[in-house]
Amino acid sequence: MAQRIEVALKEGVRDARGERVRREIEHFLHLPVHEVRTIDVYTVDAGLSPDELEKAASEPFSDPVIQTWSLDRPLADGFDYLVEVGFRPGVTDNVGRTAREAIEYITGRPFAAGEGVYTSVQYLLSGALSRTDVERIARDLLCNTLIQRYIILDRAEFAAAGGVAVVVPKVTGETRAQVREIDLNVSDDELMRISREGVLALTLDEMKVIQAHYRNPAVIAERSKVGLAAKPTDAELEAIAQTWSEHCKHKIFSGTIEYIDENGNREEIRSLFKTFIQGTTKTVREQLGERDFCLSVFKDNAGVIRWNDDWSLVFKVETHNSPSALDPYGGALTGIVGVNRDPFGTGKGSKLIFNTDVFCFASPFYDKPLPSRLLHPRRIYEGVVEGVEHGGNKSGIPTVNGSIVFDDRFAGKPLVFCGTAGLMPATINGAPAHEKFIRPGDLIVMTGGRIGKDGIHGATFSSEELHEGSPVTAVQIGDPITQKRMTDFLIRARDKGLYNFITDNGAGGLSSSIGEMSGECGGCRMDLSKAPLKYPGLDPWEILISEAQERMSLAVPPEHIDEFIAMARRFGVEATILGEFTDSGYFHIMYGDRTIAYLPMDFLHGGLPPMQMRGVWEVKRHEEPALEVKQDYAADLKQLLGSLNICSKESVVRRYDHEVQGGSVVKPFTGVANDGPSDAAVIRPVLDSFEGVVVSHGICPRYSDIDAYHMTANAIDEALRNYVAVGGSLDLVAGLDNFCWCDPVQSDKTPDGEYKMAQLVRSNKALYDYCVAFGIPLISGKDSMKNDFWDGNVKISIPPTLLFSVIGKIDDIRTAVTMDAKRPGDIVYLLGKTGYELGGSEYMALKGLVGNSVPQVNTAKALPRYRALHRAISQGLVASCHDLSDGGLAVALAETAFAGGFGIVAELSRVLWSGDEALKGDAALLFSESASRHLVTVRPENREAFESVMAANCFSSIGVVTEEGRVTVTGLSGTRVIDAGIDELKQAWQSPLREL
Repeated sequence: MAQRIEVALKEGVRDARGERVRREIEHFLHLPVHEVRTIDVYTVDAGLSPDELEKAASEPFSDPVIQTWSLDRPLADGFDYLVEVGFRPGVTDNVGRTAREAIEYITGRPFAAGEGVYTSVQYLLSGALSRTDVERIARDLLCNTLIQRYIILDRAEFAAAGGVAVVVPKVTGETRAQVREIDLNVSDDELMRISREGVLALTLDEMKVIQAHYRNPAVIAERSKVGLAAKPTDAELEAIAQTWSEHCKHKIFSGTIEYIDENGNREEIRSLFKTFIQGTTKTVREQLGERDFCLSVFKDNAGVIRWNDDWSLVFKVETHNSPSALDPYGGALTGIVGVNRDPFGTGKGSKLIFNTDVFCFASPFYDKPLPSRLLHPRRIYEGVVEGVEHGGNKSGIPTVNGSIVFDDRFAGKPLVFCGTAGLMPATINGAPAHEKFIRPGDLIVMTGGRIGKDGIHGATFSSEELHEGSPVTAVQIGDPITQKRMTDFLIRARDKGLYNFITDNGAGGLSSSIGEMSGECGGCRMDLSKAPLKYPGLDPWEILISEAQERMSLAVPPEHIDEFIAMARRFGVEATILGEFTDSGYFHIMYGDRTIAYLPMDFLHGGLPPMQMRGVWEVKRHEEPALEVKQDYAADLKQLLGSLNICSKESVVRRYDHEVQGGSVVKPFTGVANDGPSDAAVIRPVLDSFEGVVVSHGICPRYSDIDAYHMTANAIDEALRNYVAVGGSLDLVAGLDNFCWCDPVQSDKTPDGEYKMAQLVRSNKALYDYCVAFGIPLISGKDSMKNDFWDGNVKISIPPTLLFSVIGKIDDIRTAVTMDAKRPGDIVYLLGKTGYELGGSEYMALKGLVGNSVPQVNTAKALPRYRALHRAISQGLVASCHDLSDGGLAVALAETAFAGGFGIVAELSRVLWSGDEALKGDAALLFSESASRHLVTVRPENREAFESVMAANCFSSIGVVTEEGRVTVTGLSGTRVIDAGIDELKQAWQSPLREL
């Protein structure tokens, strides 16, 4: 019988968790709550003695200084309503798993099959609340009903129930070798019903290709040899759907597009990916010639570049948007631990050295009605932040760079970008570490976590818009502790040469990882009955496609398997032999002695015909307001500093450990009080060397409201100017593109699909044009193409968004520069020219407008200026450097000043202007977001040398750093247009999200 251990805070100890919940109830639901207290519950379903249970309760489960505990006795009292929240059956319970391991450790014996520990939380509510109010609190705030369930009891009901609330969420049943055959000899409408109800996310054309395959007499004959009928099995159809999903196959980026520009000119593009992404890298590598540093691009889980003679850098950025929309915490946690596995599973494997994260949300203060399936943006904000915090911090990987972008269109689906870099030896056991291979006869081995229902249909669910029927089973919950143990083991196995090939077991589960690995040697034979399960009750097709986390798939030579398994056991990691790789030409899946899937490799990977799509571009004009001429812009500056896209994100960033591993040089915050916003991160991955890694990014989705071409150009330029600002070398810098788009395929649901497709085409064109011009090879990337919500009535689409990340080298970390003003008397320079480029700017957004004059990037001017700035930084001539982006010059001046704790006096008459003189004015000079600009401070004694290095580039001295803590800007007429103290500017910048 299951027994309950309850752990509560002692009388008089502050319940911070309960206080936070009380504040959220008042903020979100506007309900009167006097007090919220919390109790942790551990339900132990195992054959333990009373002494063993008491030992668990008193030692690992509670802190005797501040907590008290009970065994099968309720601790709750003095409340009006009690809400207990626990996981649904089959959902990963990380705390429960850790609690089970703790009990096993103190008792010295493992749990038996079917035994476990399950956790829940009791919330004790006091206040003038009705049951309806409490239902709202439980449903809208305390419980994510996709993965959790709750029970509500008032005082009388609680007493009658004896204090037992949520029952044990145990999955029961036996795994069945039950395999269904699916009849595809049906009408088109029935084919689409099969796809829709099965969450296959396959189009009618794709279903008809599959239908034709199973009608082929040659296929039928081959199937009969292994005991299969002509009809596909559920496992086969599921495997095809995962492999052909937009998420895995990138059908839009690999399809054929007829593009028509605004003048009616037509162009056929056969694969955006091959034309513009691979094409960029091919062109840049040809330009680099012998200086080419790319080692592995577009053929592995992550990109690999040469860092020096001894080490290679590995980098990947992924998205986890759809799961984060349903379960923000679990989706984001899975996002970060999932992307960790990509660099780890690249080549022979790499040591993970840092994480990055970029989030796009609707305002956490959103106050408009939302469709019932959508979570409030603040709940998404808090869940995503916590999920990435837990995933990164518990993995021992520093989170060093990121940003948060706000736009209310992200209410339809948030964007959760997670990136990870790794460091890989140039060679391992005498062979290049970025190369791997599989030989027929190598054993299929799965390591790490067990398989469960979590993550079923994750790949196909992420390939369509969010809607009312989005499946609960698509949600996964990551377990960073299990993953850390697995990666520690596999690094040791790598160095001993115990495996030939490794890859992440991510989207599509075993069907994708083993399917892709089989392509390396020509086939496989795998027995799913050998797969380790979290619990009984899974059908074979579920075992095949489950995306349950913390798993890697490997090819292990038979001669090394005993040593591999023995080492796994020593590290406490589960490793299971599932079959072997072959050269049969077939993806051959068994369950015991029975074949349940037999798919030709060429059909599985090459049978999908390219999509045929159309994009039609049109120039859209927005209202172009005349800028109000003011005598004082200090209030506008403070309002900009307090806008969500500019304000400090310190309350989020401080939750992430950026110091673990000891290599952080330029950290997320800098300055006299360590609270100024750094432009990029500098990391020292090898602690006995001064060589460093620089990572930065650019993202500016609002510009796509005007033209996605210039949105992309500005994202690339922003990433590069951030990189250059801290001292990154332009001789070794690579890029990653992550496209997140609203549905660009014309349909009844997307009547403007041809315009959105044209936006995507223009974005890709810009990617090629500007990366080639800047000399940035693309080494990896990802696309997410269905970022919409649609419930049949309401459609919410995200703005077309490109996250562009760059990674590269700084030869000597001691030359790195930060953005804060360093000392009074330093000269303030503005590098680059300013024009009337306020379209899509934060200043326009303050007025509720977009405008048309989107910033445009001039690479012919920018690149030589960036190179000159790098030389100046390397020679120690630059005291501080800060890029100009959101909010323009005024915001950059304020941030540089208050980060350093000094004032700045500047004159707008000294700012170099580009374009129509009639448009030149104080507001444009202050708030224009013209690209490719830096704000630099230089010591007076270095002035001559600095100006000599920068000669032949656009730059001007516009002011000086002052002892007095004020930012003072003189306008074109000679009067002061800004005069504000740095403390009040910092307060405006820090206050909006301080309490979140």
